[in-house]
Amino acid sequence: MRTRSGNLYPVEDNNNISGRKRKGRDLTGVGKVNCRKRGKPSSGGVDNFDRLPDELVLSILTFVGSRADCPADFLAVLATCKRFRGLGYDSSVLSKASAETFGVTAKNWSESAHRFLKRCSDAGNVEACYTLGMIRFYCFQNWQNGASLMAKAAMSSHAPALYSLAVIHFNGSGGSKSKKDLGGGVSLCARAAFLGHIDALRELGHCLQDGYGVTQNITEGRRFLVQANARELAVARSTIPSTLIPGDWLKLNPVLIRRGNTLIPGCPLLSDFGCNVIPEYHPANRFLASWFANRVPSPELLICSHAGCGRPETRMQEFRRCAACGVVNYCSRACQAQDWKMRHHKECRQLMRFHNVIAGGGNVNPNRVENNVGQR
Repeated sequence: MRTRSGNLYPVEDNNNISGRKRKGRDLTGVGKVNCRKRGKPSSGGVDNFDRLPDELVLSILTFVGSRADCPADFLAVLATCKRFRGLGYDSSVLSKASAETFGVTAKNWSESAHRFLKRCSDAGNVEACYTLGMIRFYCFQNWQNGASLMAKAAMSSHAPALYSLAVIHFNGSGGSKSKKDLGGGVSLCARAAFLGHIDALRELGHCLQDGYGVTQNITEGRRFLVQANARELAVARSTIPSTLIPGDWLKLNPVLIRRGNTLIPGCPLLSDFGCNVIPEYHPANRFLASWFANRVPSPELLICSHAGCGRPETRMQEFRRCAACGVVNYCSRACQAQDWKMRHHKECRQLMRFHNVIAGGGNVNPNRVENNVGQR
């Protein structure tokens, strides 16, 4: 091919260009090498991604939302493109989102996080209904709206919501002391226990043992406690990798069981009876615990002493306190039993000795306070 001046284009020898770096244009002058990233399709072309049906994209987003371990995992997918962002807020996706997807921490709480949680709740997500209900009930003192959201989740057989409503009925939370409904609390607790909720099983067991809101039945109460501990062990073994479990996590602490006037060495069972099972808390309880770590609803109101609960009092002298030391307070018997085995059994014995020395009395049997919680 000739130029306008009549000269010929120089012809390169293909054998001499193998080691030369090719940029943009092919060194033979025939055409360009496609070294650039693929850009947007031309007006006449169609991207293969756009050909995917919405149903397939929605199913993928639903799977991601149901398996996300934190809000950032799900939001990072929505930030990929405009189509993901539009389909990610579809009700079919939000209704299946896991509790960790909207499990925002207290320090990251904002109006946008509130709107996203409400959007999931409006889509029919029972975990979102329960979490938002707990936040509104205890953090914002919106008792009527919070209880209605938890009731909405409970009607879908959501075990944590049923148990939380049972605690509200036991304590009369959000109202006066006369609003306590022990029978209703036992009924809700029994429903949650039937669904396998560990704290509900433990609470129901202590209610039966103490005759609290139900006819006393010590044998049946102990059966529920054993069932709660067996389920707690099964959950711990299935959710925690064996490499992260310490060697002494199942170490038994011998106890003495009284049979008439004789003390017989007994074999304790799991967490309520001496084993060190690693606890797992719901994201809603983790939010409450972090929310009230630096916020106190009122100087007169107390927070449940169990570290994994986070529930505050809604009126003065609502929670129970330890009958032995009178220092710690609990919203339920289940929280008292958990905190006793994890922490308070050591502190309570020291406080009892301290108070006993001041009072000038004799030694006090620490076993007396293991499951002893008094009403203020």
